[in-house]
Amino acid sequence: MKAWRLEKAGGRLSLEDLPPPAVRPGGVRVRMEATPVLSYLGDVLAGKLPIYVFPDQPFTPGTGGTAVIDAVGPGVYGLAPGQRVVLNPHLVVDERRAEPTQILIGLTAITADSAALQRDWPDGTLGELAVMPASVLTPIPGDATLRPEHGALIGKFAVPYGGLAEIGLAAGETLIVNGASGYFGSAAVLLGVAMGAARVVAAGRDAAGLARVVAKAGPRAVAVALSGDLARDVRALRDAAGGGAHAAIDLVGRATDATATLATLKSLLRRGRLCLMGSMAAPLPLDYTEMMRHEWSVRGRFMYAPGAIAQLIAMASAGTLDLGAVETTRFALDALPAAIEAAARMRGLEAVVVTMAR
Repeated sequence: MKAWRLEKAGGRLSLEDLPPPAVRPGGVRVRMEATPVLSYLGDVLAGKLPIYVFPDQPFTPGTGGTAVIDAVGPGVYGLAPGQRVVLNPHLVVDERRAEPTQILIGLTAITADSAALQRDWPDGTLGELAVMPASVLTPIPGDATLRPEHGALIGKFAVPYGGLAEIGLAAGETLIVNGASGYFGSAAVLLGVAMGAARVVAAGRDAAGLARVVAKAGPRAVAVALSGDLARDVRALRDAAGGGAHAAIDLVGRATDATATLATLKSLLRRGRLCLMGSMAAPLPLDYTEMMRHEWSVRGRFMYAPGAIAQLIAMASAGTLDLGAVETTRFALDALPAAIEAAARMRGLEAVVVTMAR
């Protein structure tokens, strides 16, 4: 088999010929169909984002994707060779602990005690074959017409779906998406519509990008280009939401000030809910009295519940979520460097996917 191997952060990345990985207890060997390329993958592999902690050995990077099961190990009972699956990189140890050990397979450690888990499951999806824990695989129903590249996009939607489920977005409510022109924010706009929101306010600084997202989302979505002036942006968001929103999700990436997030919070109706899922690099100042008087809820959410992928597959199969709205550029496995460069230029409802030749 061929697989990309990273020596270490900032080290050599090379496509190598390797023996097929052995199946182990609790594991499943899959033959990859397609895997997404993150917009920031180049910076991660180059060691420019030190919050990402790699295995202490050379490994195959890559997160998520679609695959066909090749073999199952002992202790795997509900999966079988030939099944198509969607891979979830978020591995959480199934132990009865308040703070379970976690990693993102093929990307980073999460908890302080992740080293041993990451050593056991170091390799991601940028190879022809991969061995994954059975717990991170979601079967694709036999009657689901999910193309490999579309299945590789599930992660783009699963992250914001986790946040919208966390705050209980209900049909008929109004939703604000902050960071709506970004990779995950644009998906959240489409999801809000698919989940029955009466209105989705797509907010952000990139007016042209917001317009493209709203055009794909349809008539229940409206764009608000933020100015950076808190009072002005609150008025604009509240007006677009018809007086205020029931719920909001914040997906801003590496923002250096909190103005847009605060404007989103202050645009909520009484008892409104805000979910934080972005990567803002600044403190979020909250007014104690204002929070209390409006009974606002602010929730942080990392990733998504295990059942989210199955729910998104069902939505795509039913036609309520159009994965084809994402403009997908495909690269062969041996063209990963070009794919990484293209991914760094992605905007909004765009995606880069590596597909494996058959």
